[in-house]
Amino acid sequence: MAININWGKCNPNNSWCGLLNLNLDHEVFSELKGVYIIWSGDKTVRIGSGIIQNRLKEHRENPEILAYNNLMVTWAQVNGNQMEGVEKYLADTLNPLVGERFPDRTPIEVNLPW
Repeated sequence: MAININWGKCNPNNSWCGLLNLNLDHEVFSELKGVYIIWSGDKTVRIGSGIIQNRLKEHRENPEILAYNNLMVTWAQVNGNQMEGVEKYLADTLNPLVGERFPDRTPIEVNLPW
């Protein structure tokens, strides 16, 4: 049975957020922990987990990720004891082009953002 998580979008029009212009200093990201997906077109570029603000700031400087155009991002709050399992499920399902896997984690199924 999948866990239902709420994927983040940008206001005011509730659309997907651009990775490079997202305001990561907004209060919504203060200490927010969970998972995220970065994509370009129909390709999943990177999936990860942790403190969302810190991880996305790091990815904005990663040349492997920046090699792709029109990078979009979404995120979801996930309990700390489930983060790596959710990340493993997303990685197995979406097959990101950049990043490592968590092969020793049991996947925890969640709803996809799209």
